[in-house]
Amino acid sequence: MKFDKEGNTTYFEKKKTELYQELGLQARDLRFQHVMSIATRNNRIIMRMEFLKAVITPEFLLILDYRNLSLEHWLLNELASQLAGEGQLVTYSLPFEFRAIEAILQYWISKLQGRLNTLQPQILETLEALVDPKLLSVDRSKLHILLQNGKSLSELETDVKVFKETILEILDEEEVIEELCLSKWTDPQVFEESTSGIDHAEEMELLLENYYRQAEDLLNEARELRVLIDDSESIIFINLDSHRNVMMRLNLQLTMGTFSVSLFGLIGVAFGMNLESSLEEDPRIFWLVTGIMFLGSGLIWRRLLSFLGRHLDPPLPPQVPAALKKSQPAAGRVDMKTSLKGETFGLSRSTLTNQ
Repeated sequence: MKFDKEGNTTYFEKKKTELYQELGLQARDLRFQHVMSIATRNNRIIMRMEFLKAVITPEFLLILDYRNLSLEHWLLNELASQLAGEGQLVTYSLPFEFRAIEAILQYWISKLQGRLNTLQPQILETLEALVDPKLLSVDRSKLHILLQNGKSLSELETDVKVFKETILEILDEEEVIEELCLSKWTDPQVFEESTSGIDHAEEMELLLENYYRQAEDLLNEARELRVLIDDSESIIFINLDSHRNVMMRLNLQLTMGTFSVSLFGLIGVAFGMNLESSLEEDPRIFWLVTGIMFLGSGLIWRRLLSFLGRHLDPPLPPQVPAALKKSQPAAGRVDMKTSLKGETFGLSRSTLTNQ
């Protein structure tokens, strides 16, 4: 697909051998792979944006292998009008290669931003459902969705980093920036200083820095979302540990209750051994033995619960002596804070030792 300066579009099919001979390029220059790079060859700009493959000249923009649904929609509905001067590009007053480069970079950064805008509400909704402290268990379907979104977020971070590094490599080389200004070599008069006092090479650098900053902001948003996922995972694990501890404590209490009932149940076992004695003839003995069994079991269970509470509940913080709470003169406030800190630590250590 070929676009000229006025936005006119033409379609044609041609072998690669004929194409690179016509463009004055080498065969390796059109051997596109799914990588990202921006390079210049023989006064031609070759842009590789994964599946987007473009060759820019001072007169036209050539898109190779454009048969992609999302890409074709952009080419037919937006790119032609942008190159013709209808759109939001800021390089209309500059040569054609500026408009072509800005249009492609704008498309790619908007595509990355769209991916983030799609992932962000899904991740936030999933995290909100998982972090709810009222839930006693974690929904596995939500965890599966979070895992898929986390993987997509990692892929997005990688793509944004590659985009940043590609632009940064160009910004570090002044010669490459000048080579991107194709009009410098075809029409030197066009490459004169603009009315604002900035030559075209500097304007190309500003254009690349603008999209570099946008990629940096996009990467920061993705990193914040990644940190939010990590923090939410920690909260999920804390909630699960808390519920697990409650269940373990309940299990321990029931075990102690079973032990108490079993211990005093030996009395009933002793009376049920079919041994002859005078006690079974008294009708009041049954209620007396039953009461002793229940009362003894309850007392032992309460003792075990109090023992459990003393060893599982967190201890109270040590009390600060009243003498240290009195206000001191302003000149001795720093010394007072130091002594207070030291004495508090000493009290904590002595309290723990006594316990």
